[in-house]
Amino acid sequence: MPYLTQLADVARRTGFPVTEVAGWQTRGHGPQPQVQGIVCHHTAGLAAGGDYPSLAVVRDGRPGLDGPLSQFGLGRSGHIYVIAAGRCWHNAPSTSTMHTNSASLGIEAENDGTQPWPDVQKDAYIRLCAELCREFGLPASRVKAHREVNSSKPDPHSIDMNDFRAAVAALIQGAPAPDPSSWTEEIVKQLPMIRPGDDSFDVKTVRGCLFARGRVPLSAYAQVGLEDWLKSTRCDPGLVELVRGFQQAEGIGADGVVGPKTWPSLLRV
Repeated sequence: MPYLTQLADVARRTGFPVTEVAGWQTRGHGPQPQVQGIVCHHTAGLAAGGDYPSLAVVRDGRPGLDGPLSQFGLGRSGHIYVIAAGRCWHNAPSTSTMHTNSASLGIEAENDGTQPWPDVQKDAYIRLCAELCREFGLPASRVKAHREVNSSKPDPHSIDMNDFRAAVAALIQGAPAPDPSSWTEEIVKQLPMIRPGDDSFDVKTVRGCLFARGRVPLSAYAQVGLEDWLKSTRCDPGLVELVRGFQQAEGIGADGVVGPKTWPSLLRV
């Protein structure tokens, strides 16, 4: 099997934003010999730092292990990074012959190993696995957690892989993924105005998006912890100030209200 130069096109079928990391089409430890499985990882990288602070490590490697370490990176916002088209050092030693480096593709999702998973990131994770299964003719059962095919690994933490695979299977059997050119617009149509003092689950989406964009300093959640901060449904004064800062940086009217002009910038990378 040659270098898998179709991977960016496969990723775009998910409907999520895709970045082709420079040089990806010829990056790898030689060509990918075959694709018999998919291995899901978390990066164990920085707790903060924006959408995908682990990119350089996944692309270039770390002391004792040369990069690339995975074909795909997955940001906190659901943004997919296509890093390599060849073989990557993402799972060795493998307990499954179908999930060795030479037989499988790896996806490194940004998470420090303890953080809650944003819903948008989990959705992109499932959709990417489903599209890869479609492309290479794999059943959902070939999607494995790193911990399932390497006894010394814990990742991806807290994801129930039986539920995950069921969701992948449902997508494989169901309708095609949405048109990538319109996914943000369709989501925005369904989102309400978020004003200071509001209390709703949509506020959690605002918090998660701001965090993924690197707009949440450690001081914002130092007293309550990141998990509780992300779970809060209250549009409190601290969150309003973060929204204003984001709006100012994006050239949007800095009124602290998340509406039709602010949602697209929060959701689109």
